[in-house]
Amino acid sequence: MKKTSLITGGAGFIGSHVARHCLNMGHDVVILDDLSGGFRDNIPNMAQFVEGSVTDTKLISQLFNQHKFNYVYHLAAYAAEGLSHFIRRFNYNNNLIGSINLINEAVKHDVQCFVFTSSIAVYGTAQLPMIEETVPKPEDPYGISKYAVELDLHTANKMFDLPYIIFRPHNVYGENQNIGDLYRNVIGIFMNQIMQGKPLTIFGDGTQTRAFSYIDDVAPYIARSVEIPQAYNEVFNIGADTPYSVQELAQTVAEAFGQSPNIQYLPARNEVVHAYANHEKASRILGLETSVDLKTGVKVMADWAQQVGSRQGSQFANIEIEKNIPSVWQTLNPSLQ
Repeated sequence: MKKTSLITGGAGFIGSHVARHCLNMGHDVVILDDLSGGFRDNIPNMAQFVEGSVTDTKLISQLFNQHKFNYVYHLAAYAAEGLSHFIRRFNYNNNLIGSINLINEAVKHDVQCFVFTSSIAVYGTAQLPMIEETVPKPEDPYGISKYAVELDLHTANKMFDLPYIIFRPHNVYGENQNIGDLYRNVIGIFMNQIMQGKPLTIFGDGTQTRAFSYIDDVAPYIARSVEIPQAYNEVFNIGADTPYSVQELAQTVAEAFGQSPNIQYLPARNEVVHAYANHEKASRILGLETSVDLKTGVKVMADWAQQVGSRQGSQFANIEIEKNIPSVWQTLNPSLQ
């Protein structure tokens, strides 16, 4: 019998790729996205698109009543870690309360599996490499909201037998990413800056490290996880193994455009300095194999970015707390000066 899947954030970056893989698996796919960070062009042709927000409880209820979803893939979120300190209400309303709206309906309609994309932001400053058994200690509101949803899924499973799978991806990049976002996705920011003839902006000295993960090493495993019984009610780190400094990343991105990096260093911001994860569990249960190295993946994304062209990002309009906000974001939003 054909399965029906709801994919929130399916017009966005990771969500659009997960939607494509679900369609290839034979699912009927319904995409819910408010287009705040996604684009209609990202939506696969065979998917049904509904424009709306996970915060709209009436709409969420209507969708579940109409489609009787077998699976929910919840990828909708505003994933700006650094900015989340200054948009706390917005962060929790969208990333936490919106998730609870979906979980409520999933329980009511006996969804077969709720797949949630969390983040390694839940770990905070943890022993490296980060492993799933580590007790999370998130250090920003974004990570806190993601961990709160994880905890709620645990309780929903115990109380209502709602099956779930939690993924903690990290620093994912590739085609369909919103390169015009001013606050997140450093690879996209670098590419947009190069195409606009601007310097590459680095917070701090550039020695902070991340393991940057190409989308094709992440999205297929998220989509197929519902077909693996051993994955149910488990948490998985997913992404690349090798960490690179932001300084090295800037060099790699510039080379993909045939340029030398022109770097502008900005004051360091409040962020985790080093973050990379262990993926043994995903390899063992999901068959995870990361096959795309940073240089190759960045070149593929750079070719795509040059085809779609640079994007003019807009500043976040509703900053809630101005105290201690990085000066570069004050420059983006003159009302804060």
